[in-house]
Amino acid sequence: MTTCLDHTLDMELVSPLGTRLPIPAHLLYRSQDPLVVEFLFHDPARGPVPWVISRELLARGMLAPSGEGDVRIRPTGTGPNALLHLLLTPPGGPAHLIAPLPALKHWVFRTYQLVPAAQEAEALDLETHLDRFLNGAS
Repeated sequence: MTTCLDHTLDMELVSPLGTRLPIPAHLLYRSQDPLVVEFLFHDPARGPVPWVISRELLARGMLAPSGEGDVRIRPTGTGPNALLHLLLTPPGGPAHLIAPLPALKHWVFRTYQLVPAAQEAEALDLETHLDRFLNGAS
């Protein structure tokens, strides 16, 4: 049985000059793919831009700076005004996104209620992933 958790989140894209532009994001977590969280950013100029991030990296990044390479995450502030900085480096150029940390933390906590970290291997649907890989489907 596949169970999904989704959430719409108002994020901001930070320009190199520090200007913040609103960018809505849709977060998706699927129990049959328990190791990752999918972010779908809504770019009015280019359309939807998907980005897949390790759930563990996202959870660690809510507590302390985490990640390297294409995905780096760090929290700032405390309480209801705390923010999560998501630094992405796709081939088209870097993106600095900001999300409200309390809302994101609550949603990630729900993903761990659905599939606890200790049960990820059991929930991972390897047969479906292997079939997709071998047959060229995404």
